[in-house]
Amino acid sequence: MANHKSSLKRIRQTEVRTLANRYYKKSARTAIRKLRSLTSSSEAKQFLPKVISMIDRLAKRNTWHKNKANNLKSGLMKHVAAL
Repeated sequence: MANHKSSLKRIRQTEVRTLANRYYKKSARTAIRKLRSLTSSSEAKQFLPKVISMIDRLAKRNTWHKNKANNLKSGLMKHVAAL
């Protein structure tokens, strides 16, 4: 158990941040799954910028590594181009 006020505050902040990161990661993964399941090229092209924005936001906040984000974006763009 933490003994300092600052340690207790850090624990509280970490819990809040963890929940927020979990929400953003889960919603991004769901959006990626949805994009990969789309069969219509026009729908996929319309939805792709939203998914890329979510991925970039996670990379900017260091929730996901920037290389992971770039690999995901590259794969998604190839998928949409192939439709």
